[in-house]
Amino acid sequence: MKSKDLAQLLEFPIHGDKNGKLVALEKGADFPFEIKRVYYIWGTQANAVRGRHAHKKLEQVIICTSGSCDFILDNGNDSQTFHLNTPHQGLYIKNNVWREFTNFSPDCVVMVLASEHYNEEDYIRDYKEFLKNIEQ
Repeated sequence: MKSKDLAQLLEFPIHGDKNGKLVALEKGADFPFEIKRVYYIWGTQANAVRGRHAHKKLEQVIICTSGSCDFILDNGNDSQTFHLNTPHQGLYIKNNVWREFTNFSPDCVVMVLASEHYNEEDYIRDYKEFLKNIEQ
């Protein structure tokens, strides 16, 4: 990942034939970290804004398994928007990146693979605190 990039799109191999497609994700082969937690989000209103936080330590790969949504990422200096709409790509987000996601299609399902177990102390939920944290 280049220093100016806020995230990286990972391409996962597609296997399939006339009967359908499959993406297999394997521990140690497809991710830049060990997966410790998986969760998914669906049924979100189109104009809702989710996320609105950064992580001190945790890294994530975000996969839009159905539908589409936009991820807006910010490192305090630059901002980048990623439109996710395919189940064979994952958005790899390192720590210390502010994230928000919005513009959900009605059928949007987002799966998140995380490098750490849930820990409220890892979250930075205030943007001003985030900016102070990354200046240190």
